Amino acid sequence: MTAYVFPGQGAQFSGMGKNLYESSESARQMFEKANEILGFDITKVMFEGTDEELKQTNVTQPAIFLHSVILASTIEDFKPDMVAGHSLGEFSALVAAGALSFEDGLKLVSQRANAMQRACEINPSTMAAILNLADNVVEDICAGIDGVVVAANYNCPGQLVISGTVEAVTEACEQLKAAGAKRALILPVGGAFHSPLMEPAREELAAAIESTTFSTPSCPIYQNVNAQPSSDVTTIKANLIAQLTGPVRWTQSVQNMVADGATKFVECGPGKVLQGLVKKIAPEAETAGV
Repeated sequence: MTAYVFPGQGAQFSGMGKNLYESSESARQMFEKANEILGFDITKVMFEGTDEELKQTNVTQPAIFLHSVILASTIEDFKPDMVAGHSLGEFSALVAAGALSFEDGLKLVSQRANAMQRACEINPSTMAAILNLADNVVEDICAGIDGVVVAANYNCPGQLVISGTVEAVTEACEQLKAAGAKRALILPVGGAFHSPLMEPAREELAAAIESTTFSTPSCPIYQNVNAQPSSDVTTIKANLIAQLTGPVRWTQSVQNMVADGATKFVECGPGKVLQGLVKKIAPEAETAGV
């Protein structure tokens, strides 16, 4: 069985999507439609923008979504057996699997990006990558810190990202290094994604998701918050809302997809980050890009 996986923030690069725009009429129409919906020329930033311009949350998230979804739309006989997306990539996966229209998916991603940006401005916060420590050790140390710091991204065995206030994350990094972490590295991100500090963004996005029409996807989607397959619209919506303040259980999602029969993972979108993570989680699985 083949699983299609969709990347999240951090996969962007200058020139992304340009070859799609130039080689496919349908892709070109989708890009032009995106410019209309967003009210600014995102294609110009994607094709010609600097790394700095592409790093702005209100650009990054729609840009990665557009690259992923438009790429999937150009695949002949696109019939995934299952899909999953890392954080933002969950929206790309839902559109690719037919649970959301392209237009509605893009609007939600844009609203999500802006809501997250506002939440970052309310609470100065950050994230840090912790390498070579068992998940339970990281969880226990975070639980003992005074202040908000939680496990946010379970990327692969031995790679976990924590998220919280600047003080709590800094303190956790010190304790995690003392406990034997190979690295405890503060990440250059705007705030504490996938932590309780994203509550203002969750409330804002919840209203938008609730008022958007979802359809039953063409295959199960393994969702970040519980790593379980969903095809039920009500469940998908609830998990998508919970995702902003909950963790990305990527390790567990890939493990569950393999247990349910996935032998090949195709990364659909910019970069090869997810292929690398899948190789660490399930070395026996085949990986490919589009």
